[in-house]
Amino acid sequence: MKNELLSLDDAAARIASGAVMTIAGDEALLAQLPKGNWIGGTAVYFVTETGGAVIRDRLYCTTFPEATTADIRVLGAHDLPRICEGYAEGGMTFVLIPAFSEAHSVFAMSGTDYPGFFNQPLVGWISGVHLDDIGRVAPKVVDGLTGQAHDDAAVVMHLGLEQGLTPQVDIVNIFSQGEQTAPGLRFTQSGFSAQTVLIDGVETPLAAYLLDNGIDTRLPLMANYGGALINVSVQSVERDSGMVTFYAPVMEGVEYRFARPLENYAHAFAQQLGEGGEGQYSCNCILNYLYGELEGKPTGKFTGPVTFGEIAYMLLNQTMMRLELKAA
Repeated sequence: MKNELLSLDDAAARIASGAVMTIAGDEALLAQLPKGNWIGGTAVYFVTETGGAVIRDRLYCTTFPEATTADIRVLGAHDLPRICEGYAEGGMTFVLIPAFSEAHSVFAMSGTDYPGFFNQPLVGWISGVHLDDIGRVAPKVVDGLTGQAHDDAAVVMHLGLEQGLTPQVDIVNIFSQGEQTAPGLRFTQSGFSAQTVLIDGVETPLAAYLLDNGIDTRLPLMANYGGALINVSVQSVERDSGMVTFYAPVMEGVEYRFARPLENYAHAFAQQLGEGGEGQYSCNCILNYLYGELEGKPTGKFTGPVTFGEIAYMLLNQTMMRLELKAA
């Protein structure tokens, strides 16, 4: 695969050549692209080799010469359980979903329960907008075959791959759970918000607990899923209503703890990523970009869109997803 920041004209020429692509960029540029074998999502924040940046005049394009077939579908929220019907044998699937949509919520809450969901690698991201435009402009995804933009549906691209290639999906999580002596938090129902939480078995008002104890909500809640630490990031805490909202759903009965603080966010990324990154597909979370003050700070050779959620099978927060096509 090949990652490039391309001008509108160069991206259009690449599409016209018949290339299979995923594209991230400003909505105005995506709307001007020709029809072809591509899917896209709105994004204006990017990680480049010289650091994080807001880019509106170019498109982040990933081309897949390794693809032997590309089947593009649009799935509404209630069609998402059918996502696995298009899986190509020996292939992989990309899914892009607009932030704040019903499709976003439904996938996050129930995606891992879909029949055959884990039968092949599934990766993607949640499209976003400039932070100043939240609430005014809806994030979009684009079906390149028709040129149609959608603000409440997923675009899916099922790829067949050359023989001998194996997709390897990984997540980079620079956080670790806090001390086990700290109280564990358990929720009595799954969802993107909560007013109470069980702490040492005692039902406790969550907003008051976070505010009264000075919890740094830039740090995610973390849970251990079969050895993988998965983040859930706090979006807002409202003392008056007692409501706490999250960027991904908390799950009923799962034990969460807040992550340990980091001394240097950008350095932690660069250190954990190490060498490599060229020729890999990756996306990074908008919260990492903001809290790590990544604008202008390089984090290694891993480049890609800064997204409102990362998908490595399930929806993730404050994480970097990366994909490599490895020869057997």
